[in-house]
Amino acid sequence: VWGGGIYENEEFYRQADKRGILVWQDFIFGCVPYPSDDRFLANVKDEVIYNLKRLRNRASLAFWCGNNEVEEGLQHWGWDKQYPEDIYNVWLEGYDKTFRELIPGLVNEFDGTRSYIHGSPYDSNWGNPETFASSDVHDWGLWYGHLPFEGMAGRLPRFASEFGFQSFPEMKTIRSFSPENEWSLESEVMKVHQKASTGNSLIKKYMDMYYHEPRNFEDFVYIGLVMQGNGMEESVEAMRRGRPYCMGALYWQINDDWPVVSWSSIDYYGNWKAQHYRMRDVLAPLALGVEFKDNQLNYYTLSDFLIDRNGLQLTVQVVDFNKGVVKQFKEKVNAKANSSNVVKTFNVEELLSEADKSNRMIRAWLTDSKGKKLSVKDHFFYWPNKLNLPQTTVQTSVKYADGKYTVTLTSKKLAKDVFIEIPVMGAKFTDNFIDLLPGEKKVIEITSPELKASAKTPVTVRHIRETY
Repeated sequence: VWGGGIYENEEFYRQADKRGILVWQDFIFGCVPYPSDDRFLANVKDEVIYNLKRLRNRASLAFWCGNNEVEEGLQHWGWDKQYPEDIYNVWLEGYDKTFRELIPGLVNEFDGTRSYIHGSPYDSNWGNPETFASSDVHDWGLWYGHLPFEGMAGRLPRFASEFGFQSFPEMKTIRSFSPENEWSLESEVMKVHQKASTGNSLIKKYMDMYYHEPRNFEDFVYIGLVMQGNGMEESVEAMRRGRPYCMGALYWQINDDWPVVSWSSIDYYGNWKAQHYRMRDVLAPLALGVEFKDNQLNYYTLSDFLIDRNGLQLTVQVVDFNKGVVKQFKEKVNAKANSSNVVKTFNVEELLSEADKSNRMIRAWLTDSKGKKLSVKDHFFYWPNKLNLPQTTVQTSVKYADGKYTVTLTSKKLAKDVFIEIPVMGAKFTDNFIDLLPGEKKVIEITSPELKASAKTPVTVRHIRETY
């Protein structure tokens, strides 16, 4: 819970308790210097005591953090140059009085069961890789630092408490605040709905690195959603594979408080972006990960279970974009408890030739002893602008019922990042933004109380090859 936001309501913490979600709780101070006179600190004291008493018995509450990026600003954002020295020194002294003296004393008095840190990041490291070996890190090398997605694997921190990447919300959300004549990166409406000064140009810069130029604004929005999802998945999975060196990742951010271009994985109306589906899968209690390094594919089990999961089966398929499965391997593996471990390594030459890396991909999955599929992992050797993606049509059939539409998808050839759209805000999909393999049948359920069988609300489908 971010220090620039609010103390959440009781229902939030009830749901966290019920669902076993640990809460990092900032006190609500963020990104600016604060007064430290006696009257202000008395107000702070009342606020802190009230919330300590209110929340201290919550099972979900992991620990307390004094603020978000206040010391970061004092050390790295040029405030010492922008403001007179006497004012700046008052802020420095006030920081210690508030976050190193007053609040930790109150935490010890009213909640002696939890740890407290004065601020996040703890060491005021501002993404400096030399400091990644200790403390938590706000790493904006990706996005503000213009680093490629694949570069994040080489700069693992001990704990990543903030990092992220922007996207536009999907088009039905954009339609809620803009007419078609404003569908442009440079329109006044889009600029108002983008609060990062270089945000739109950064999305385009990354898109130019990894994708073909989109045909129009709607394609740009869709590709941006896919790019955010796939890129963040690559970053988060690298952190999870890096266990026990890296022991945590909190991405910025889950939600929006208005319909906007942002780093969120769920938009204002509750629509899941591609990133949220990717985070659900890569952060599952047991997930399959893959690392391409030194011309080898290393498959990992990424487990948060406290017991070993033995007798699992790893299936690995080499899939031609046009022909379908051309090779398959199966192997028994074990997922060790509470750890990340390599369970199978392939030399890439065993799987495909160098020339085929643009025409083939690898699908792998884990199943348990009863054949239940536990985790699926697709690996492409390149981003889409270097893949020979085929032209194909996704065949769609829909079974209509009140409250639920069941969509069946098939394609004769690979359809990458298939996105199902429906003009209903907040509708829930069992999956979306999927890679549909040649001949594969994928069934996806869409649920919403607004869906009526008689209405046959239109369901549309698009995939990456249709954008260029």
